[in-house]
Amino acid sequence: MYDPIVEPYPKSHQQYPDSYWAKSIEKFPETTSLVNDIQADIAIIGAGYTGLSSAYHLAKKYGKSVVVIEANDPGWGCSGRNAGFVLPGTGRLSLLDMEQKWGRETAQSVFQEYMESIDTVNDFIEQGNIDCDKTPGGYLKLAHKRAKVEGLRKQAEKLSERYGESVKFVCSQEVNNAFLKSANMFGGIYFDKSFAVNPMKLVLGYYQMATEAGVKVFSNSPVINWQQKTNHHCLYTQNGRVTAEKVIIATNGYTGSKMHPIIENRHFPVLSSIIVTRPLKISELATIQLKAGLMAMDTRRMKYYYRLLPDNRILFGGRGAINGKKANNSINKKRLAQGLKNTFPVLENIDIDHFWSGWVSASYDNYPRINHSEDKSIHYSMGYCGSGLAFSTLAGKRLAQNICAPESLPNLPFWQSQLPKFPLSQFRRVGLSAYYALASLRD
Repeated sequence: MYDPIVEPYPKSHQQYPDSYWAKSIEKFPETTSLVNDIQADIAIIGAGYTGLSSAYHLAKKYGKSVVVIEANDPGWGCSGRNAGFVLPGTGRLSLLDMEQKWGRETAQSVFQEYMESIDTVNDFIEQGNIDCDKTPGGYLKLAHKRAKVEGLRKQAEKLSERYGESVKFVCSQEVNNAFLKSANMFGGIYFDKSFAVNPMKLVLGYYQMATEAGVKVFSNSPVINWQQKTNHHCLYTQNGRVTAEKVIIATNGYTGSKMHPIIENRHFPVLSSIIVTRPLKISELATIQLKAGLMAMDTRRMKYYYRLLPDNRILFGGRGAINGKKANNSINKKRLAQGLKNTFPVLENIDIDHFWSGWVSASYDNYPRINHSEDKSIHYSMGYCGSGLAFSTLAGKRLAQNICAPESLPNLPFWQSQLPKFPLSQFRRVGLSAYYALASLRD
């Protein structure tokens, strides 16, 4: 599997993973590669949520000529591999963390930005009439042990009292009565505005909207050389070149090791893996009583996340391998199957029909950045820490604003500084191995 720490860019003409999402697409759009020289106001690297959202807004609202170049096909990266959770958040900072870091007023503004990210996804779905299997059901963050319950209760109270959102704490009895029956959950926070989607159908909907807005998208065209001139950039692919005044890097966890110095060693690609079971029997559904459309995630350091799919399969995800070479190793599949069994013992021997992995981008200080070079000719957004579906869609919109109408941006920490560099970055994976071992013991 492609490894962004080891390889400078993904090789082209790689197939989508053998995922449940890819299997759900009856016909993928026909795409073309870049085979000549082309000019544009803005070139975007990456045809995922961030890149396509940004391209759409730049072309539709600001009238810019935009070219998107993608190493493989639209949604080949994390945008087509994730669990489809449309959640109010990104990064790894809790509400209490944000208040301690930035103060209550800024934390409240950040949370409102998270809620707006959900609205932005909704806007895309409605405006583009995207058939992405949108499923209401809300999001439940669950305490995996009793010691975590009080922290979730306080967070729910603050969200409700200070932020005016319809967020509530649910005790263990209410979890069992209204949401799911699990062997090891003790209450949690319920966000009713969250919903689930088929992420591949969603990103292909973004692709269609962007192309209809006049954006030119070229697939199987990885950037193999980047030259910055006095007043423009030249991006070279295997068979063509894009010349543009500005460039947006929208590759997040799939950013190659030598993309550009502005982001070098400023994020950590980490693998997350997913299994999808066979369709559950009526008796199994009756035993686990997992609410239709509900998205759940626990409070482990090595989090598990799961949902019931529209055809009654269970999607269950968690940590993946340390490096790309071992991404498809059966041990990662077995680890998730064991986590599924621990969560729902009745599913101990259930068949697993799909298993795949994808890279997420972790930032050193646990929250993303939407930023630019000193001359404002290079822009990027990355570091979503595995919770990026909704936020990355809004980030694309914010990138367009940052280029064309920066005065309209809300005053938030995301674009007030660059992503910090990882110290001793060459040892990131050594540290990750140690973290995984310690976290497993603590969980």
